Amino acid sequence: MRGAPKLVAWAIPDIPLIQAGADIAAIISSRAQAAGLRLQAGDALVIASKIVAKAEGRYTTLASVCPSREAEALAQETGKDPRLVALILSESERVSRKRKGVLVTEHRLGFVSANAGIDQSNIEGGDDAALLLPLDPDDSAWRIRARLRQRLGVDLAVVISDTHGRAFRVGNVGVAIGVSGLPSLQDLRGSRDLYGRVLEVTQVAYADLVASAAHLLGGEADEGLPVVLIRGLDLRSAHGQASDMIRAAEHDLYR
Repeated sequence: MRGAPKLVAWAIPDIPLIQAGADIAAIISSRAQAAGLRLQAGDALVIASKIVAKAEGRYTTLASVCPSREAEALAQETGKDPRLVALILSESERVSRKRKGVLVTEHRLGFVSANAGIDQSNIEGGDDAALLLPLDPDDSAWRIRARLRQRLGVDLAVVISDTHGRAFRVGNVGVAIGVSGLPSLQDLRGSRDLYGRVLEVTQVAYADLVASAAHLLGGEADEGLPVVLIRGLDLRSAHGQASDMIRAAEHDLYR
């Protein structure tokens, strides 16, 4: 259809294994150029939180952790390593749900996720290694965006993505935990549907949709594609942060 919106996306290839202190913006721009992808104003880059966390040195080892009595007791309930439980608690505000093999917490950043987002997959160090989420993903997104603007002279949007499960559905989806340069929410309240009915409550988690779309290309396992370029998004709305999408406790019927 003429005039219909068009989105295109590419996974940027050959992103190397990231080490602490790596310049993510420099790596992305050089790898995009090598692949013949010219980054343009208005493009959006969705970057897996794992490589951002690695660059920020968010590694730790279980051997360095001394679990508290609370962590020891919770480890017995869940069947998890007490040192891992101690790390999870250090990144959490409270425990949401627990049972054998499962520990779901409210992360210090506000969202609810399994194991406080701590990851032991696709990182060196074996079972003793653990990778925490970036300390402040919204700030990380802003800094990477600023660095890209400095290098390339164009303004792009940056989304830092992670995967979350959902309480009432099976399977993980991509979500935005850091946002800079695009709307995190699109507020459709006051607009009308096809039949003229005024929308009263509709808000779209725009940044989450962008993150999830990128995960179709980036994958979850051994694909080695942690950065996805998306072109054609509507970036005209007010820019936001991932923290804007955290539902306030007084409005949460399930907490």
